Amino acid sequence: MTTGQDRPAPITVRPATPEDLGTLQALARRTIDARYRAFLGDEAVDRFVGSGASDAHVKDHPERGGAHCLRRSGRIVGLSVLDGPTVDLMMVDPEHHREGLGRFLLRHAEETLLARYATIRLETFTANTTAVSFYEACGWRRGEPLEGEGPDRVEYTRSRAEG
Repeated sequence: MTTGQDRPAPITVRPATPEDLGTLQALARRTIDARYRAFLGDEAVDRFVGSGASDAHVKDHPERGGAHCLRRSGRIVGLSVLDGPTVDLMMVDPEHHREGLGRFLLRHAEETLLARYATIRLETFTANTTAVSFYEACGWRRGEPLEGEGPDRVEYTRSRAEG
């Protein structure tokens, strides 16, 4: 016989509201601080977070309806930002990595975007080997490197036909 304590905590995704902004910004700062130093370096991370650029990137999306909160047991533990056919941002609180939450959040983003677009995309830093491995394990197709200033990035795509 199982008790309520044996059941995993419910995981849900809901649209972000303006009231979630501070929580989402703090989550993004924690994730960038904990996970991006290894491939971007301390100086770049400190500059990005310290300048407010991280907060600014998250700020306008709840008002435009493109941000989503990943919640477990009523607590926000992840976020995604969907912009057109693009998964613009996806983060899970570093305290909750390796718990299946990233797959849950990515699956939600895929279902949401593939209902509207035949092909969807995301990009990641080439040196972010954890993210690269994750997206490839989830069936995303690696594209060409992206040109531009800053660290090397690569595009990934997924289409309805790939299921």
